[in-house]
Amino acid sequence: MKRFFSIDNPVMKVLVKLFDLIALSVIWIGFSAPIITMGAASTALYATVYHHVRLGEGYLWKTYWEAFKENFKRATLSWLPMLAMILFLIFDIITIRYLIKNGHPLGAIFGILIVLLFVAVVWAQFLFAYCARFDGTVKDSLRYSFYLLMAHPLRSIGIMLLVVGLGALVLAIPGLAILYPAGQVWVTSYLIEAVFMNHMSEDDRERTEQELSDHD
Repeated sequence: MKRFFSIDNPVMKVLVKLFDLIALSVIWIGFSAPIITMGAASTALYATVYHHVRLGEGYLWKTYWEAFKENFKRATLSWLPMLAMILFLIFDIITIRYLIKNGHPLGAIFGILIVLLFVAVVWAQFLFAYCARFDGTVKDSLRYSFYLLMAHPLRSIGIMLLVVGLGALVLAIPGLAILYPAGQVWVTSYLIEAVFMNHMSEDDRERTEQELSDHD
C-alpha cells in the first residue's frame, strides 16, 4: 500500500496531474468570470501548466497567482483587441447565418468567417503562451504571437484541431468540462513549446529541451 501511494508511483503521478488540471480549470473559470480578466487568467493558466504541471516547479496556487499579478497589465491590454475581434467575428457569423436562411448572396462568406474565427482562437493560444513565457510590450506580444501563428501553419492547424477536438469530446461527455480549460492548455503546450524552441538561441533551446525531458 505504501508503494501504491508513493509519489513516484506512475498511477499516483497521473492522479496528481489530473487533480492539478482540475484545480487549475476551476481557478481559471473563477478568474475569467469578469471576461475582461480572461487574458491575464489564461496567461497565468499557461504559466502554471508549464512551470508547475510540466516542470514540477513551485506550488499550484502560488505559481498561478504570481503569474496573474505579474502579467496582468500586458495580458489584459493584449486581450482586449483580441476579444473585440472575436466578438466581431461571432456577431458576423450569426448575422451571415441568418442571411443564408433567407437566400442572401453574402451567405457565401460564412465559411471564410468560420476560418477567421478559428485563426483568432489559435492566435489567442499563442498570445497567452507568449505572455507567459517571454517579456515584451503589448505590441510585441500581439505581433510576435501572430508571426508564430503564421510561420508555423502545420502546428497552428494542429493546435486548432486539438482545441476543437477536445471541445467536441466535452460536448459528447459533459463531465469532462471541468477538465477542459487546463487540459487543452496542457495538451497544446507541447506544440506551442516546439514552436518557441525553433526561435530560441541554441543554449536556451538545449536547456528547455533538457528541462522538459526530465519531467514530462
